[in-house]
Amino acid sequence: MTLSIPLTLVMATCAAPSESDAPGHPDRSRDDRWAASGAQLRALVDAFRSEPVTPARTLQFEHDVQIVVRELGRQVVPFRYNQVEPAAIADQPRHARFEHETYTRVGAKTRQNVWTVFGQLVVRRFGDRPSQAGEPMLFPRAHRLGLVHGASPALAARACQLLAAAGANQQQILARLRADHGVGWGVKKWRPVSRAVSDEMGVYRHDAQFDQLRTWLAAAGASTGRHKPVVCVGRDGITLRLRMKRGSLYEVASTGTIRVYDRRGTRLGTVYLAYAPEPGRPAMRGTLTAVIRDVLTRWEGPLPRWCDVTDTGDNETGYYDRVLRRMTHPRTGAPLAWVRVVDYYHASERVWALANVLFGDNARAVGWAKTMLTWLLLPGGVNRVLHSAAAFRAARTLTRVQKKEYDRAYAYLRNRMSHMDYATYRRVGVPLGSGGTEAACKTVFIQRLKLRGMRWAKDGAQTILNLRVVFLSGIWDVVYGRVLAARPQPTMEGHVAAEPNELEIAA
Repeated sequence: MTLSIPLTLVMATCAAPSESDAPGHPDRSRDDRWAASGAQLRALVDAFRSEPVTPARTLQFEHDVQIVVRELGRQVVPFRYNQVEPAAIADQPRHARFEHETYTRVGAKTRQNVWTVFGQLVVRRFGDRPSQAGEPMLFPRAHRLGLVHGASPALAARACQLLAAAGANQQQILARLRADHGVGWGVKKWRPVSRAVSDEMGVYRHDAQFDQLRTWLAAAGASTGRHKPVVCVGRDGITLRLRMKRGSLYEVASTGTIRVYDRRGTRLGTVYLAYAPEPGRPAMRGTLTAVIRDVLTRWEGPLPRWCDVTDTGDNETGYYDRVLRRMTHPRTGAPLAWVRVVDYYHASERVWALANVLFGDNARAVGWAKTMLTWLLLPGGVNRVLHSAAAFRAARTLTRVQKKEYDRAYAYLRNRMSHMDYATYRRVGVPLGSGGTEAACKTVFIQRLKLRGMRWAKDGAQTILNLRVVFLSGIWDVVYGRVLAARPQPTMEGHVAAEPNELEIAA
């Protein structure tokens, strides 16, 4: 099949049957415009096919086709959007009900600009006046089309996906919308759209993340291997530059991850949580706990191994001690067994600190540290490292600074020995490192919110974080589909009888 045939089929599909073939009929004029676009496409195809193909000509061909297709969309889309409501006022229902309020149709259509993936379009819509003074007008067509501050669902999704993606600032994203979709938005137009979609997606994120985790748990249970499936929970913090009235302020934002591993220890996926800075991080604590409890409550399969792998920050340690360690199974009431793992790489840093204090910055320090890191992975490894460090410490005289560094590193390992049984963790398939959570700080925050010169208001940062965790968790299409399905729709009615009290007043 040649390319001109499917293009012809596309044009035939787009064009609605005309009621009249008369030269002056509006449908005839519309069909002529669509036919002209089809002729342009065919001409581009024929020209491309008639000359030798080069990379430059390929680039130009796709660019030219894109321009024609966009212009065709600018003709097709508003035509269909304007057909959502009847053309005649008499054919439009007189009343509408929306969110417990009654509205009455006004006598004329109102012009509205609508932004779509084909650019800015114009539609004409009926408005309904509320029964109570002071309430805004209702435009049923806007709700039926799913418009968000004048943006179509497709364009709103595209803009928010660009906002959630890494490596771009708002000016670059707005430039991308102009180049790709002919949408000349400014910041004041873009922010309400992104905030509205972000808030809506935040409502449905939880259930979609649970569904994703359940899918991974089922795959982990069906996998082959010698380990029990593992669910690994992690939290971490990262400083974020906030915009203040005078200057900037750095506060700690938080990220959380829930990872699922199969019987071979292969990570099947990660769901992400992220919150702008807040004292005590209650939002992160509550949301992460809610997801864990929901998985425990609604998962019907065999219980996986639950582990908490993080560094030993105050918030991370406090969350384990006050929440996870005390958690019981929501259905059985039995205590939930958690495997608490101090991140191996944080422990390794203390081994290197001991080596530098005991031997200085030389080859002997490197050799001792590498040996200790190997021992750390063996049964009783932490004890062996501490005994070796103590033996070398007894034979050396340290300065006050060296003694302080030695005591800090030594105490770190000694006080956390019960959570450094790395040999056992490896044997049962539990991850040794919090690399997935550490990487989440980079993936969620650094690649998007910590680019050069960026400063944030907390609300603006959270708007992006709501979108970004949905994007990174791989549940964008599911969540956005639920958002669109849940948007309330007005009920169109005919003549509404007067209320009893109105009849009494009239009498």
